[in-house]
Amino acid sequence: MEKRRFALGFDFGTNSVRALVVDIATGEEVGTSVYNYKKGVDGVIVDPVDPNLARQHPQDYLDGLEASGRGAIEQAKANCKDFSPEQIIGIGVDTTGSTPIPVDAQGMPLGLDPKFTNNPNAMAWLWKDHTSYEEAAAITAKAAEIRPEYLAKCGGAYSSEWFWSKMWHCLKVDPEVFEAAYTWVELADLIPGLLTGTQAPDRLKRSVCAAGHKAMFNAGWSGYPDKDFWAAVEPRLVRIRETLPDKAYTAGERAGFLTEEWAERLGLRPGIAVSVGAFDAHMGAVGAGIKEGTLVKIIGTSTCDIAVAQTNMPDVPGVCGIVDGSVLPGYLGLEAGQSAVGDIFNWFVRNCVPASYEEEARKRGLDLHQLLTEKAEKQKPGESGLLALDWNNGNRTILVDVRLTGLMLGQTLQTKPEEMYRALIEGTAYGARVIIDRLEEYGVHIEEVVNCGGIAEKNPMLMQIYADVTNRTMKISRSAQTPALGAAMFGAVAAGPENGGYATVQEAQAAMGGLKEREFAPIPENVKIYEKLFRMYKELHDIFGTKGYTANLYHIMKDLLDLRDAVREGREID
Repeated sequence: MEKRRFALGFDFGTNSVRALVVDIATGEEVGTSVYNYKKGVDGVIVDPVDPNLARQHPQDYLDGLEASGRGAIEQAKANCKDFSPEQIIGIGVDTTGSTPIPVDAQGMPLGLDPKFTNNPNAMAWLWKDHTSYEEAAAITAKAAEIRPEYLAKCGGAYSSEWFWSKMWHCLKVDPEVFEAAYTWVELADLIPGLLTGTQAPDRLKRSVCAAGHKAMFNAGWSGYPDKDFWAAVEPRLVRIRETLPDKAYTAGERAGFLTEEWAERLGLRPGIAVSVGAFDAHMGAVGAGIKEGTLVKIIGTSTCDIAVAQTNMPDVPGVCGIVDGSVLPGYLGLEAGQSAVGDIFNWFVRNCVPASYEEEARKRGLDLHQLLTEKAEKQKPGESGLLALDWNNGNRTILVDVRLTGLMLGQTLQTKPEEMYRALIEGTAYGARVIIDRLEEYGVHIEEVVNCGGIAEKNPMLMQIYADVTNRTMKISRSAQTPALGAAMFGAVAAGPENGGYATVQEAQAAMGGLKEREFAPIPENVKIYEKLFRMYKELHDIFGTKGYTANLYHIMKDLLDLRDAVREGREID
């Protein structure tokens, strides 16, 4: 009997790293382990004075890589009698992004140097760090003036969440760190480099996913933005540009082979193929079965929406990148998303729920999310009279503006916490619909929506609201950990057929992926109500989020009250 073959996927998230061991023939997940980052608040270094700052210590990545990998392998041994670490043929890695890290000439993060270990500016600049919003605006303005093609591929505006703006901000606030850095490396590139001993900048294979979506890399202009552009933006950035290659790689290509050091640390054999890395959402989309016509929503603290399209499609304003090969080889990868979803729900639970609810949840053995969801499920759409904007952490798509904030309209002296909780969920659904509408406006037809992530798994009410607001059936990926599964798929592709792996990503998807049986179909009477609410949301979206919009909002509060009363009285909604 032929021995089973397995792949190992690592998923570096916002608060933890997860490792997953997967049977590449069936997709059976035989071992998993999660390591929660130890430093900062839930693994994030924050600044009470500056809410825009979000960093991570690189030591957490190294500790998490070893601990989660060993934990997953040990669990696989316990769960599967015919498993041996020798049967792992490939490794894949996904991470958050843009999460750039200043490194020295050997490719080691400056945060590991005792001189800088307590300096947040020498650590990883986490994806949701927004300290560089002024630099992002300046990059956008200069590109619009002299290199408009750069902006066309990243939605029309450069973001403070991305590679170059963060680096420039570091130069301004901490020149010592900037000068000490030989170059900057995305976390998605660093981890495969460490595993394969190729982290030195002149050997590192940089991911086209990270480079294209966050650093304006494009083969059409020979890689990263040219030195003349950076000289016009900030001449001291030219030095960093000179350290960057003119080529980037798709996931599934080999970054290299597992070193003896990391083989020993993980309990594996050396020489295992390691895939080029990519971002969590992109590998999650692959794990969820992405193909043409499928939108994959990775719903977590934020959301990322991923689609693929033919390479001859037009540019789409407001999306976070249109990059050849960033998701599936041979297709354009399109990334959109919302800067906060789960983070909004967590904010509300931590700051806005009365003690009586906490006491009820404690007595019933529920957490506050479960209690609020239970109460909110009893409401009908429109019944609360509330309408929320989902911008508590800015707007990623389609407005690309981190300086937008949240809003809830329609509160009265009778408004209850569960009504507000549901309105926040509905607000994120409206934001999701704006993204879908924009993609379809530019010819990216969405035939199905596949959701993944813990929120999609655990909250049927949210899934039903999303179905009703978008008027599309919501499907859920079979795996509860699709980014790690996608990473494992790419590990199996990196191994190649000659080592028992796969020749293409699509082959790996067919063997290792799948969907859950339960789907959430739109409820027609809810769709009708949410259509009215969405039109009101869109008015708020445009008047607060765009320039030159002059509509009067006098009617919205009245319309919300009229809709609320009609729902409560059971009257027909036109």
